[in-house]
Amino acid sequence: MSMEQDNGYYLRKMRDGDIPQVLEIDLEAFPTQWPHPTLNSFRHEMRNRLAHYIVVYRNNTERRYIPPPGSTAWSRAISRIRYLFNHDRFFGPASNLDRYKLVGMAGIWMMVDEAHIVTIGVRKAERNHGLGEWMLIYIIDMAIQLGAKIVTLEVRVSNTVAQQLYAKYGFTIVGTRRKYYSDNGEDAYIMSTEALMSDEYQARFQRMKYEHRQRWKHCCEIN
Repeated sequence: MSMEQDNGYYLRKMRDGDIPQVLEIDLEAFPTQWPHPTLNSFRHEMRNRLAHYIVVYRNNTERRYIPPPGSTAWSRAISRIRYLFNHDRFFGPASNLDRYKLVGMAGIWMMVDEAHIVTIGVRKAERNHGLGEWMLIYIIDMAIQLGAKIVTLEVRVSNTVAQQLYAKYGFTIVGTRRKYYSDNGEDAYIMSTEALMSDEYQARFQRMKYEHRQRWKHCCEIN
């Protein structure tokens, strides 16, 4: 199954053929991460029965201009000019691979009745379109379908933007992993939801899903 947005964004499960672009996204989203994943490590993940990955891609042949929310008249005008003179609008995508360009990816590991978010990444040029939040919503839903009771993750202590997004979806800090990130020795917060099927969590989650759909009406659907 895949999800589609009015602006040409789609969401579906990751496939073997996606791996080269997924690696690109990972390197762009987490440039300081060390060690970096490799093509082989992602291939291994695809065959790991505990791992579940999704990707967001854009159909370049269907993309329409939609200004980002909160943009100024001047920035909208500049973005519009760039869009109108985009090479693909006149000559088409350079290849079939470019036609379906991956712009985001996310993954979880299912460990007994706990889903652990291992990654969420979006290309820099595609941020501020609600895609990261959309993937978070989807993988929480996926975790519920797979029988998870809670969802957990690690996040850099300095990454307050991500922490705010997770908090919005009911994650709270439950611990700290000292010197968790090998690139700079930074600590990680351990964040976790409450019981996913509790009345309180479901009320919050359904409200957040509804608000996301209203805020990004021209953004996101599933294939």
